Amino acid sequence: MNGDFWVLFAMLIYFIVVLTIGFVYAKRSNSSASEYFLGGRKVGPWLTALSAEASDMSGYLLMGLPGVAYFTGASDAGWTAIGLAIGTYLNWRFVAKRLRMYSVVAGDAITLPGFYSKRFHDDKNIIATIAALIILVFFCVYVGSCFVTCGKLFNTLFGLDYATMMVLGAIIVFLYTLVGGYLSVVATDFVQGCLMFFALAVVLIGSITAAGGIDNTVAFLQSIPGFLSGTQIAVPVLDDAGAQMTENDMPVFGDAAEYGLLSIVSMMAWGLGYFGMPQVLVRFMGIRTAQEVTQSRRIAVVWVFISLFCAICIGLVGRALVPVEFGTQSAAENIFIVLSQMLLPSFVCGVVVSGILAASMSSSSSYLLITGSSVAENIFRGVLKRDATDRQVMIVARITLIVVFLLGILIAADENSSIFMVVSYAWAGLGASFGPLTLCALYWRRTNMQGAIAGMVVGTATVLIWHNFIKPLGGVFGIYELLPAFLLALAAIVVVSKLTPPPSEAVMYEFDHYMDHENDEDALQFSAERAAQRLGQME
Repeated sequence: MNGDFWVLFAMLIYFIVVLTIGFVYAKRSNSSASEYFLGGRKVGPWLTALSAEASDMSGYLLMGLPGVAYFTGASDAGWTAIGLAIGTYLNWRFVAKRLRMYSVVAGDAITLPGFYSKRFHDDKNIIATIAALIILVFFCVYVGSCFVTCGKLFNTLFGLDYATMMVLGAIIVFLYTLVGGYLSVVATDFVQGCLMFFALAVVLIGSITAAGGIDNTVAFLQSIPGFLSGTQIAVPVLDDAGAQMTENDMPVFGDAAEYGLLSIVSMMAWGLGYFGMPQVLVRFMGIRTAQEVTQSRRIAVVWVFISLFCAICIGLVGRALVPVEFGTQSAAENIFIVLSQMLLPSFVCGVVVSGILAASMSSSSSYLLITGSSVAENIFRGVLKRDATDRQVMIVARITLIVVFLLGILIAADENSSIFMVVSYAWAGLGASFGPLTLCALYWRRTNMQGAIAGMVVGTATVLIWHNFIKPLGGVFGIYELLPAFLLALAAIVVVSKLTPPPSEAVMYEFDHYMDHENDEDALQFSAERAAQRLGQME
């Protein structure tokens, strides 16, 4: 009981820090819609890097990924991580600077849907409305996965009711997002990113030591067929209830299954999702200057590579330490928590498991804010009430936060949900809907409004249809839905753009010159001049 007190005390300190940051930034964030949704584009490289990665990784870094590694070995988790690491680098390398510059030139867009519409001079905001609705659908799923993390954490640590603790964690996230806006989210994400990194390193080192060192751990894991192979996958033998069978206090595995090229490509396809992740792309838009992107990229890539490596190793070493603790993959997602309890003093355990809360809270706060900003800025002000004030827009954003918050709780109501599976669905939806469009918008001048709409619709529809109707057929159709959806969306953009009239000369000219203005003042002046010219032509 005394141990539980110190764990709770450490977590309480964490909550106080997070909420304090939210209230500290409240006054500045509420000064304008630009400050509330994008921090006024004044965020430095360190905060940009760690907030982008902390918000991106969510609960699956500390729970989902280790759970997969614990249950079936290195292949699924390892190839997924490789795909994510490569995707992170490519996104920072080829998207970040261009998006930061183009979002200013394109009418100083402060949301991702807003950028898409302004990029194609979509005065009716059709593209932004479709994009905002897609974000609303998939971010509700994403928010739900984060709330599942909160519930599982407290249920595993203290035996407290899953539903009650899931709702409590959700309320805390909701409060500091509601009050503090983008700056609050970015600042807390920075703290949480540091905490996640510390938590992963401490638990990995402690678990390897407790397992008797690397050699003993590897020897045990090699005794499980296919567990450490990159081309095979371990196959737990399950009982009628779907839980792994045990014999003499050891887990029972069947013969290893082949993990072929199709499976490897499927898992590495996770990396494609980065090009369409609003919670990451909006960080690119909010960085202080385009010149700081390079420094931010280096920080982010190092953080991601080390964190993913530690997360997978924790799952693998956990199988050696507590081989029969978890009978299902959903249960195995608690391995990080259990190891923390086993290996660390109570207060340190509290600090470390706060890293799990950090992962889920940093992500869900970003999802809530982006959904709120998309609906308020792009549907409410962009379509329904074009003369809306910043105050009215922020009120609508907060109402949207409440709606997404409630829907997320409904999605998280099932405590047997696999965080990894829930996240993979939302990741595919967003990656396929926006990834091809982002790349084409930044690199292909012939992309037009019709092609942009076709790409988003085809990407979204393919994920929904493939996941629910085609994937269950198995075989080659069992591939991760993000890959076929991404390719079909890209094809739709190219084909429809080619079959329809080219963009206007104004759109083409803007595309040809958006990289010429590294200074925001020059970019804004260029944007204003182009807008005035278009207005004059219309009159």
